[in-house]
Amino acid sequence: MTAQTDLIPAPRSVADPEGGAVRIGPGTTLWAAPGTGTTERWLRSTLGPALGLPLPPGPQDGPDRLRLQLDGTLAPEAYRLTAAIGRGVEIRGGSAAGVFLGAQTLRQLLGPDSFRRAPVRPGAGLEIPSRIIEDAPRFRWRGLMLDVARHFMPKDGVLRYLDLMAAHKLNVLHLHLTDDQGWRIEIKRHPRLTEVGSWRARSKFGHRASPLWEEKPHGGHYTQDDIREIVAYAAERHISVVPEIDVPGHSQAAVAAYPELGNTDVVDTAALTVWDNWGISPNVLAPTDNTLRFYEGVFEELLELFPADAAQFSAFVHIGGDECPKGQWRESPTAQSRIKELGLADEDELQSWFIGHFDRWLAARGRRLIGWDEILEGGLAPGAAVSSWRGYEGGIAAARAGHDVVMCPEQQVYLDHRQDAGSDEPVPIGYVRTLEDVYRFEPVPPELTGERARHVLGTQANLWSEVMEDQGRVDYQAFPRLAALAEVAWSALPAPAERDFGDFERRMEAHYRRLDALGVAYRPPAGPRPWQRRPGVLGRPIDGPPPNK
Repeated sequence: MTAQTDLIPAPRSVADPEGGAVRIGPGTTLWAAPGTGTTERWLRSTLGPALGLPLPPGPQDGPDRLRLQLDGTLAPEAYRLTAAIGRGVEIRGGSAAGVFLGAQTLRQLLGPDSFRRAPVRPGAGLEIPSRIIEDAPRFRWRGLMLDVARHFMPKDGVLRYLDLMAAHKLNVLHLHLTDDQGWRIEIKRHPRLTEVGSWRARSKFGHRASPLWEEKPHGGHYTQDDIREIVAYAAERHISVVPEIDVPGHSQAAVAAYPELGNTDVVDTAALTVWDNWGISPNVLAPTDNTLRFYEGVFEELLELFPADAAQFSAFVHIGGDECPKGQWRESPTAQSRIKELGLADEDELQSWFIGHFDRWLAARGRRLIGWDEILEGGLAPGAAVSSWRGYEGGIAAARAGHDVVMCPEQQVYLDHRQDAGSDEPVPIGYVRTLEDVYRFEPVPPELTGERARHVLGTQANLWSEVMEDQGRVDYQAFPRLAALAEVAWSALPAPAERDFGDFERRMEAHYRRLDALGVAYRPPAGPRPWQRRPGVLGRPIDGPPPNK
């Protein structure tokens, strides 16, 4: 039996009005009201097989039943889970998403075996404590950014991470699909984006200063049907997938595929290949009408693959907009002519013009642009939103200007940063961000209050994959810290200094068993296992505490 205090993320309210326990077994039936089909299907396809429970349809009332129902008195993602002796288990949600989120809590109450794919104790009865759990999220946007451009994650890995997100009540997958090192999505009108742009000849092993190379091709991409499958799988779990197509920087893979997209009057773009190193490539898109039309075609196909009605935040399209070196534009007669033609002051304003074009283009099609905080420079359309990554300042400026914000500061929630200062930490990047550090992260800075604070849609953890060459490395960097981020995003926690990290650690003892059942290669509390280390692979550690601004 799992104690209510073992739940992650922590619920708002737990009551035990009568004591005792409710039994779940082979005779348990499932009654699902109209509108709760996603949870009904998930219970029968995932939870049932894990425990060997058929969960056949049954009556609405009875002592041995599981009941799903919508409740208009609850907020959309809120739920009430009642386990009562003689009445079975009932999950009420303010929407289909609320019911599904309540089912994730039920899964935790049923113990770690419920996180497996087949029963390890077939026929065994299960008991959950008699409880009334009332719960609702603090933030609407509870996300994870997966970088599949630097190191490709096959489709099954993305589906697996959607399941891991659902288990932690996360609801936005920000999918970073393009970068200098690879283009990962099929665009039918521009086939060379994947024929050429999805493969590089070799990869740097470790930080870009490392002398080590993996001398074999790396790549892969998602077909359009793969993307449709990912989006549909996410929608069944009430997760929005926000695609990112990076412009105008981080675009060398696209230029390698279509050299005319680059600054051909400065660089022999026909000689460029998909970049095999890390960092920021100087090879950026040319600010030409041809480039704009090309990417409009890309986004037209993208909008069809990511329909706006798939889930809560599915109208968003991320366009990157960060880290665009201006050197080639300064030297390019074409770029300088465009600056003069548009009456712009400099290359920074040229980038703002480029972003603004797609801001308006997307808005005209009922979509919302979101980009890294550099897109603030030069102004944004009213509906655009900002991912604040360089600290809090971009998010504060955006909220004060009336824009919605997702807080994901590099110094706090970039999970590619190292988890410990020890010499065994694999490929140590950035600041030390321990489990406790992430648990004490606060998405809303004190500078934002009232209406401005309400512009903070929520938060997400970012997983950049330069030094994550396979699933095990991604798991190691993500967990257990993603569980802490999930609680920060979901639970009504006190101020950071007042948070009971000791209680969270205690609850994690139960949660590690769930992660074990799911096959997650997390970092153990005592440090990396021998096979998780990368001895001799150069990283880029930064000493001292990160700036909190």
